[in-house]
Amino acid sequence: MTHIADVSEFEKALTQPFRNRRLLEQAFIHRSYLNEAEEDSSLADNERLEFLGDSVLGMIVSELLYRRFPDQQEGDLTGIRSALVRQETLSLFAERLHMGDFLRLGRGEESSGGRTRPVTLCATFEAVVGAIYLDRGMRATEAFLLPLVESELRHIKASNLSKDAKSRLQEWAQSTTGATPRYKAVRTLGPDHAKVFIMQVSISGVACGIGQGRSKQAAAQGAAAMALSRLKQNAPEYEPNTELEAEWPLEEITIEKLQA
Repeated sequence: MTHIADVSEFEKALTQPFRNRRLLEQAFIHRSYLNEAEEDSSLADNERLEFLGDSVLGMIVSELLYRRFPDQQEGDLTGIRSALVRQETLSLFAERLHMGDFLRLGRGEESSGGRTRPVTLCATFEAVVGAIYLDRGMRATEAFLLPLVESELRHIKASNLSKDAKSRLQEWAQSTTGATPRYKAVRTLGPDHAKVFIMQVSISGVACGIGQGRSKQAAAQGAAAMALSRLKQNAPEYEPNTELEAEWPLEEITIEKLQA
């Protein structure tokens, strides 16, 4: 049986203790745990806290970037913010704080690796942010978040990850192959009010990536991220979509093919 650490140990990493410990405990309760919990019917999962924490996190990061970079335009700020609040970054924060040790999971989720799954860790981190905000307010939440965000911000600026996937793919393609990536819509699904677009990106006529999104721009970003990943470039925003990629299989790509 997996040992679950007591949340009082996590609380030691905070600048202030919780007034309402139940909020912190709730932040670590995955919904799968409630399906099997018998001892306390009053327990609630962390999804509402996750919802709140996502908004609070976005506000704190947006204000930080607004004040830190007074000369940056909206598009640049949006790119940096996206890099700071994406799933990979937040799950990394959760790993650094050993949040997985405190998670309460159902047996099935536990056995399938839920304690280390990035999507679960990301959601837990957001739930903890929401719990701190409810318990101690914005200043305490900033005290918890900003050291983590500041450290990652330095990494993002140093590694040029503030640029979106399309911009990075274009820079790579032009410098490596002399070609410009080309995007095309290969399918549109759904009714007018809820369309889903599938976009493909090619370099030198070779299909390199496929992406799906609620807009052509979002789908193109997904395609670019996949292409960067397949080209062994840094693509932290790439999230594999096995169903989509099985429907639209792509040939193996090499630098030689793209330079031909």
